[in-house]
Amino acid sequence: MNKIRTKLLIYFAAILLLIIALFFIRDQSNQKVIELYNENVEPSLLLNEITKKTNQTFQSLQIYVYEPLPENLSLYQEEKQQLIQLQKEFKEKELAGIPSLNFLNTMSSFLEHLDETVEGVEQQDIQQYSNHLNEAEKTASYIHENSLDLINKKLTDYRELSLLIDKKIKNTQKMGTAIILSIIILSILFALWFSNGITRTIERLTWAAKEISAGRFSGEDVVVSRKDELWFLTKTFNEMKKNILESVSEIEEKARLAQLLKEMELKSLQNQINPHFLFNTLNTISKLSYIEGAERTSDLISSVSALLRYNIGNLDRQTTIKDEVEIVKEYFFIQKTRFGDRVEFLQNVDPACLSTPIPCLTLQPLIENAFMHGIENMAGGAKLELHIYEDKAMVFIDVKDNGAGMDQATIDRLLNSSNAEKGSVSKKGSGHSTGIGMRNVMDRLRLFNNDSEINISSSLGKGTIVSIQLNKC
Repeated sequence: MNKIRTKLLIYFAAILLLIIALFFIRDQSNQKVIELYNENVEPSLLLNEITKKTNQTFQSLQIYVYEPLPENLSLYQEEKQQLIQLQKEFKEKELAGIPSLNFLNTMSSFLEHLDETVEGVEQQDIQQYSNHLNEAEKTASYIHENSLDLINKKLTDYRELSLLIDKKIKNTQKMGTAIILSIIILSILFALWFSNGITRTIERLTWAAKEISAGRFSGEDVVVSRKDELWFLTKTFNEMKKNILESVSEIEEKARLAQLLKEMELKSLQNQINPHFLFNTLNTISKLSYIEGAERTSDLISSVSALLRYNIGNLDRQTTIKDEVEIVKEYFFIQKTRFGDRVEFLQNVDPACLSTPIPCLTLQPLIENAFMHGIENMAGGAKLELHIYEDKAMVFIDVKDNGAGMDQATIDRLLNSSNAEKGSVSKKGSGHSTGIGMRNVMDRLRLFNNDSEINISSSLGKGTIVSIQLNKC
């Protein structure tokens, strides 16, 4: 299968190679032009520099002759060394030609006259340094004239060469323009060919999709000649259409069965007791007990009614700590009525924490589990405490009992149980009224607040503390 990506990569690679070749040819041409320019211009610049340095050296010699001071001699020698260096550079660049050799000989003669002049000054031989100074001046003028002749000759040669360079540059430009035009034409042709191949297939798939969306599955399959990703997509689309056609009949059959199931569920619901009827009945009994003077019985029935009404709601709803504490009070009242002085319930709740959001049915299951597994079997002295307080913008909830406690293995099982354990509610971890185990409470609390923390501190025979830490929103 020829992938679309492969076609694009081959195309871009070909374009890139053509562009690289164009730049390479232009770079080579420019490099040759620069080399030819340097070969012809640099000697002329060097000749001009030699002429200037010759005049400067002669002037510094004249100054020394008129004022034979050490600083003037030092200046002269510095100028002379620079001139000698320029002579060496010229000798390295100009190896052939009689005019160049004559120029070098003239420079050597000039340097010799300079040395003779300095020697005459040092020996105070006026005749000697006067003659050589005059000869040095004449030689300097010869150097100037020879420099002009050589520069004119170089410029004449360069003029003829510049015509060839211009012609070469024009040819290179024409070739570059031809390559760019070729790239543009090939790109347009490839874009038309490539886009037509894609758009035709997409149009066929679009038309077939519209037919399917209209409920017509009997149309012909979409056919693509080239084997690429669109060919694979078209093949998959055709198979999907067949699968949809097969699934329609299955869906219709399942819909019929679902309708029958709903009818059966409706009949089953009609046979169930309405929870509101149960609540209304309990409220009626509570009011009747109050009228007859059984106020404690009335309070107990009201607590049971409130507890059932709160527990029958959706577990996914959000509530506040205030509502949770109210339900815990009802539970405390029911159990206190049942066990009397055998159990003591203590609450210490900071009012500033009551508005904190919390998942529904979080505190009551913890209280129930602490009661069932911790203190229910104690003959006396049982104590169950609920502490809610705030510290550093965090809300802390502690459920503490002085009952049987648990070992570390049980604590680890509760805090680090597997996914299978998380999905089930065991009888051991369930409360009296909610049927919700501690594991369920932990899971819902973590889903509600990722930053929440749950810790269990316990040991056998010394009670248990379940601690919850929440962000105060």
